[in-house]
Amino acid sequence: MPTQQPPFLLDDFTRSLPGDPERRNYRRQVRGACWSHAEPLQFPKARLLTHTAVLGEQLGLSPAILGEDRFTRVFSGSELLPGSVPHAQCYGGHQFGSWAGQLGDGRAINLGAVLDKEGQQHMLQLKGAGPTPYSRTADGLAVLRSSLREFLCSEAMHHLGVPTTRALSLVASGEEVVRDMFYDGNPQAEPGAIVCRVAPSFLRFGSYELFAARQQPGLLRQLADYTIRRHFPLLAPNPGPLERENYVAWFRTVCERTAELLVHWMRVGFVHGVMNTDNMSILGLTIDYGPYGWLEPYDPLWTPNTTDAEGRRYRFGQQPQVALWNLVQLANALYPLIEETAPLEDSLDHYRHHYEQQWLQMMRGKLGLQQPDPRDSALCEALLECLQLVETDMTLLFRALGDLDSELAVEQLPAALCDCWYQRQPGEAVERQWLDWLQRYQQRLREEDATTDRRGRMRAVNPLYVLRNYLAQQAIDDASAGDLGKLLELQQVLQHPYTEQTGKQHLAAKRPEWARHKAGCSMLSCSS
Repeated sequence: MPTQQPPFLLDDFTRSLPGDPERRNYRRQVRGACWSHAEPLQFPKARLLTHTAVLGEQLGLSPAILGEDRFTRVFSGSELLPGSVPHAQCYGGHQFGSWAGQLGDGRAINLGAVLDKEGQQHMLQLKGAGPTPYSRTADGLAVLRSSLREFLCSEAMHHLGVPTTRALSLVASGEEVVRDMFYDGNPQAEPGAIVCRVAPSFLRFGSYELFAARQQPGLLRQLADYTIRRHFPLLAPNPGPLERENYVAWFRTVCERTAELLVHWMRVGFVHGVMNTDNMSILGLTIDYGPYGWLEPYDPLWTPNTTDAEGRRYRFGQQPQVALWNLVQLANALYPLIEETAPLEDSLDHYRHHYEQQWLQMMRGKLGLQQPDPRDSALCEALLECLQLVETDMTLLFRALGDLDSELAVEQLPAALCDCWYQRQPGEAVERQWLDWLQRYQQRLREEDATTDRRGRMRAVNPLYVLRNYLAQQAIDDASAGDLGKLLELQQVLQHPYTEQTGKQHLAAKRPEWARHKAGCSMLSCSS
């Protein structure tokens, strides 16, 4: 039985911004509005697969509070909590470099916001609970494989310390959803599922782009003012109308947060896969987990997205540049509020410099270096060159470097480092280059204070456990057959990604060869 009354949901977004007066839920172009009404479908056979207990308690929303049956109804969309105004947001975006016009929440329905125990506001959003006016030709539903991946990765990223949306629950809808996973004309029925996503806001770059493209400066200003006052209050301390300086400071802050987000992605080897402007959070969060992936063999050219396989626009090494391109599109959208290019260009330059500085600082941390040195940039670049000479597991390599004894002269490559290679004998020239770099690195370490806990510091920033695609696929296969064991095991282990856990060595192993080309274990499609 519930131990207390559930929170009353807030509708701050819908109260503050103009909505679509049409309440019927059919696909259409929506003009003059920031959101549209959208009721979730009913799923009488819905079943709770798992939830994030700590997050649920923080929000005052957990099976212990609501009761498991009611929790399942609420987070499948079959029951609305008091105060809920279910709606879908209206936005546009650039997709793969081209303007796509109106997009919007095609299968995401926002239930409303709730205050957590610390008074912080969080929006609750159901993904896969049915169509909205922005669904275009789609059904608004989601399948288990993509929902499970989003649930696990959202929480994995949070525990890695990467800014991200969260995931409260994963619910099986009890219905089948037809998807053409490989876009080969052979659609298949798959089990459906719904994720409850949690974030302070789901506003994205494309939210502002749409109103600029439609030449609706009034709506653009309303949305920008709401965003700044709600989510960047320190930039607007006075109650009067916002001025040009407020918008300039806001854009600069967005540039900074985006740079810091990208540094985190590069730190842990995360590849988003679909960095369209409609998938870029205005708050600097990782948002919209589609065909993402984790670098196993380090490869700056790798993309997890089969749709991007030819052009590789969203490859790992290109992500910081794509983020800058996306910020340029946001700057273009915000120009009507500022009417000068110089401050926007200054902020874009600030993104470049801030990213470069933060990236080098991040790499020093990964290598256990505390004191800046002019040689560090060259040392880091030389390491990245070595990583491309032979397929090297990025995650395991940095953990192995943390165990290196800097006081012992290295005359041959340590076995622990060679174990990170996917090719056991890469050749004498490759081994020589690796050994040369390792000796440079050791010399650099000796110049620092040897009494500090370098191993502990490196382990605090270099994870041991990441959500490798083949592990996620194994959990998907088992969950589809009714076995939740691997899902729950991954959920538990990924809550402590930097700490070695007894009996979990199999979750910190190199990708097995059988998974190199297996569907879902390397590249993925957008079909979900």
